[in-house]
Amino acid sequence: MKKNALIIFLMILTGSSLMLPACSNANSEKALKDVLAGKFYIGSALNTAQVDGKDSASMAIVLKHFNTITAENCMKSGMMQPREGEFRFEDADRFVELGEKLGMHIIGHTLVWHSQAPRWFFTDSLGNDVTREVLIERMRTHIHTVVGRYKGKVHGWDVVNEAIENDGSWRKTKFYEIIGVDYIDLAFQFAHEADPDAELYYNDYSMADPGRRDAVVRMVNDLKGKGIRIDGIGLQGHFLMNYPSLEEYEKTLVAFGETGAKLMITELDHSVLPMPGQNRGANVGDQAEYQAAMNPYTAGLPDSVATVWNDRMEAYFNLFLKHHDKIDRVTFWGVTDNHSWKNNWPVRGRTDYPLFWDRNNQPKPAINALIEAASQMK
Repeated sequence: MKKNALIIFLMILTGSSLMLPACSNANSEKALKDVLAGKFYIGSALNTAQVDGKDSASMAIVLKHFNTITAENCMKSGMMQPREGEFRFEDADRFVELGEKLGMHIIGHTLVWHSQAPRWFFTDSLGNDVTREVLIERMRTHIHTVVGRYKGKVHGWDVVNEAIENDGSWRKTKFYEIIGVDYIDLAFQFAHEADPDAELYYNDYSMADPGRRDAVVRMVNDLKGKGIRIDGIGLQGHFLMNYPSLEEYEKTLVAFGETGAKLMITELDHSVLPMPGQNRGANVGDQAEYQAAMNPYTAGLPDSVATVWNDRMEAYFNLFLKHHDKIDRVTFWGVTDNHSWKNNWPVRGRTDYPLFWDRNNQPKPAINALIEAASQMK
């Protein structure tokens, strides 16, 4: 384990505040996890540099403010099993070890996802699609191996990720084309077999779109009707300056809440940059060529734009607080602006400002607004 990570562990074990890595914002405001206690978990996805102790400044933020962490990339199937039967647990082991050391609510992400899956998963030695039976067995083996390894350590799993299109139709992934729609049922069944005590979630983006929202509600109710365990729904919070509307988002929280499943606001970030075409989603396969007009804030964010961003984030969190009886967890997709995937998606090389802490590890005004609102709640 790297030196910085050991320092972090020692700080937690000894309760010493003197060993906190240098970061001027670490003690500048109340801790989010404290003011939100009894409402919902608050946390972030972590990358390998943070897990390995190479980014002590952002880890100071994590330690002070968060009580849940999600694996950003190290538990995706392409990382975990790049070749059949060759599991690479090193990064995931360190992530789970860190979460345990810090007493975090640990979330595994993700077991079944068409993107960032290894190519071999769907093909035979000749490059042809495998049979339904072969793919089911590969899925079973992968889920049982990964979930089984972290049984009793990982509290919840994003079992299936992004299976439904905006219009509510099934996404035509290889899982769907080869196995059929019951690959969803099987994935949740296998995960439950591997760890009967772990919570199991479905996770997707643009959930405020009525087509996807209604389809996910039907899917969750259908799984429950079959007696298949599904504990929660992850609403990826990849917000834009004009999407989603607060009214439509609140409809989504209410609709999903009526399923009886827990709600998680996952992958939360709020881009200030223009999107190419009509793109509003989070499909990692959608990429656009760089254009200077699509990257307007390289020298810093204008105060007028920052004010709108902070106001919108404050409004979203006011909704989360209003519906905290339905919401179990809110997870940012990164800690500070320089960590965000939005700097390179859907256009590589841009400068975005989507998270609660800026590139200098300083908190934005929306944090204090959230702290004040949460503190005033009974």
